[in-house]
Amino acid sequence: MSTDPHAMSADPGGPDAGPGPGAPESAPGAPESGPRAAPLARRVALVAERLGTPEYRVAASIAQLGLAARLWSVALGAAALHGAVPDLSPGTLHWDPARSTPDELWWSGTGAGPATAPELLRTVQHGHLEPLAAAFRAAGPVSPALLRGNSGSALGGALRELTRWAERNGRPDAARRAAALAAELLDHPDLAGTLQRPALRRRTCCLYYRCPGGGLCGDCVFDAPPRRAAAGPGLAGGASAP
Repeated sequence: MSTDPHAMSADPGGPDAGPGPGAPESAPGAPESGPRAAPLARRVALVAERLGTPEYRVAASIAQLGLAARLWSVALGAAALHGAVPDLSPGTLHWDPARSTPDELWWSGTGAGPATAPELLRTVQHGHLEPLAAAFRAAGPVSPALLRGNSGSALGGALRELTRWAERNGRPDAARRAAALAAELLDHPDLAGTLQRPALRRRTCCLYYRCPGGGLCGDCVFDAPPRRAAAGPGLAGGASAP
């Protein structure tokens, strides 16, 4: 995923994202430091500001969850509806950390792979979410189990939305394909145990409840917000959580 902030229009939240003059840089999933890590840090800071949270782990979790949701939705939707998984390799997927979702991503590719669970796993989980989690953990303290849970939650959310769309539009075939692919993915060791099935309720919390005015997500592991402990480290980062 290119982190060049000029790869898309610089207007945050604007409706017409388009490629700009910038050249692709490194994927945000690579655990780097210095200028090439700046886009990821800017994204976490932007999410923290919008949510009103001072905690790095909360902002990093929500930022990662948003990207995971976009990636799983695009890949699973294309597989279920069109029988192919877009080639979302880092060189073809551009990201502007200043824009609002879903306009922060722009795909410049044309290729596609087979609509199989291994291809989805390779493209999304291995190609983006695992290196992205490593980058977040290199920048500050955030639990790997939380980030892995976010990946499973994002996949479950993509399945739910696609199923609703298929029901509204008379496409039970797409819903069946999506469900079968998601089930195979959730059986894989990389994602196994992230969700309670068949309800697709997650086994970890994304920490949104720790934001001012935040609550529980629809698939949250908690039935009620837990008592809030002391705030964790701020955006300056520190050692990764165990």
